[in-house]
Amino acid sequence: MSLEEKLERWRRLEEEARELRRASADWSFINSQPPRVRAALKLYVETGDIRLAAGLAGMGVDEFRQLLRRARVPVVV
Repeated sequence: MSLEEKLERWRRLEEEARELRRASADWSFINSQPPRVRAALKLYVETGDIRLAAGLAGMGVDEFRQLLRRARVPVVV
């Protein structure tokens, strides 16, 4: 498998994960959160970067994961 094929496969997997997070999310819950937390949840849905999103929310990763559970956003690895 060439490098280009591997990169394309990785891009496809990332897009599938993003779509899964978008479809599963409880958007009513997310939109009811304070602006900083709401932005962090949306960032996670789009990027999957839990450390960056937790930092933006002012939370530790474990605390942010609990918030993701309440928002029904799957942690896709």
